[in-house]
Amino acid sequence: MGESTSQSSLTLGTAPIGKLLLQYSVPAIIASVATSLYNIIDSMFIGQGVGALAISGLAITFPLMNLVIAFCMFIAAGGSTICSIFLGQKDHKRAIDVLNNVLVLAIIHSVVFGGLSLLFLDEILYFFGATEETISYAREFMRIILYGTPISYIFIALNNMMRATGYPKKAMVTALLSVAVNLVLAPIFIFVLKWGIAGAAFATICGQAVAMVWVVRHFFEKNSYVRFSFNGEMLSWKIVKRIYSIGLSPFLMNVCACIVVIFINTALLKTGGDNGNLAVGAFGIVNRTGMLFVMIVFGVTQGMQPILGFNYGANQWQRVKHTLKIGFVAGAIITTVGFLVAEIFPYQVASMFTTDATLIDISVTGFEISFIFYFVIGGQIVIQNFFQSIGKPKVSIFLSLTRQLLFLVPTLLILPALFGLKGVWWSLAVSDMLAFVVGIITLSILLKRENRHFSMIKKQ
Repeated sequence: MGESTSQSSLTLGTAPIGKLLLQYSVPAIIASVATSLYNIIDSMFIGQGVGALAISGLAITFPLMNLVIAFCMFIAAGGSTICSIFLGQKDHKRAIDVLNNVLVLAIIHSVVFGGLSLLFLDEILYFFGATEETISYAREFMRIILYGTPISYIFIALNNMMRATGYPKKAMVTALLSVAVNLVLAPIFIFVLKWGIAGAAFATICGQAVAMVWVVRHFFEKNSYVRFSFNGEMLSWKIVKRIYSIGLSPFLMNVCACIVVIFINTALLKTGGDNGNLAVGAFGIVNRTGMLFVMIVFGVTQGMQPILGFNYGANQWQRVKHTLKIGFVAGAIITTVGFLVAEIFPYQVASMFTTDATLIDISVTGFEISFIFYFVIGGQIVIQNFFQSIGKPKVSIFLSLTRQLLFLVPTLLILPALFGLKGVWWSLAVSDMLAFVVGIITLSILLKRENRHFSMIKKQ
């Protein structure tokens, strides 16, 4: 789908796959990299401008931040996938109804989740591993983030819909706009106004507010291919049910990430001894760096989503498989680069976040061990998102659970008891490889089944 005319929706079913992936993925990758780089730079600002314990406090917020994203992607991923499938079926009216429902659900989710989290914020943070030394930083940061959840949800949900309805470049600009405002305001709030970690949170919400205005305006414009229509269905149980069924996979993935980080933080505090808080901070550094490459892969899968959804809806199975093949190779290359960076330059990366020698040493060990099998993560992410994009939520959910719960939690219970702090890092590496193997086996089984299904359709 092009950026200027509704007729260009046909290109998703006819244009060369490589060209389409570049058209859709490059803007999504740029937006994802910009967002991830902002998160890294933000952590650097906090580490250099506030202190090592502030990084640990920020790391404590990761599980709650995952939950924030989970309840948003529940709507965004499901809505964008369904919308792409409807457009592939040339059902424009139902695509508009999906957009209306996504907006209403985003508002409802943000108010309910944000409100409940604010009411029990301290209890949640202590449960996630906060200590007396880190709770004040975590509380200060998350309070502002949670007040801004309606802004965050509308921005993220509608930006996914913008990409799914044929405006990948505009979706990229939306994300870049948010990041640009963040990067300008964060150093001013932290270093000039001395607002500390709260300044970083406030800069984030300000950036998302500007981007939200931009994306809402797009869906009210008359020349937008899919736009808000108050004559359509604003909250339809039939549509909501479908959004939830497909959005359940990324939702559970983020919820599992939240649960797993609790186990990780607990293991780090227990095995880190006197440096337990710094070990949590080291995980924050390792995790932020790893997420940079994961977000690039997510950019690829976001670009694949409308292509896969449209062609699957249009029964063009060969184009679906070709898209998967290119995406898998791209994902593998991206995380292989991440593997090389972490294994060759761990000290240089860690020292960008902090000057604390102990925190750097723990982080270096974390990079060297936890990234050993990192090169397989890209392929696993692409496989998981492939099933989500073609409307197979149960398979996607299964794959999202394998690494997080089926493998990582058991290894976190066993390896740290045997190898101490290094066992925590080894748990991350081992679960990556096991999840990849399961993903490859599942994909091969399901591809054979779908091949038979589409062969039968052709014969009819």
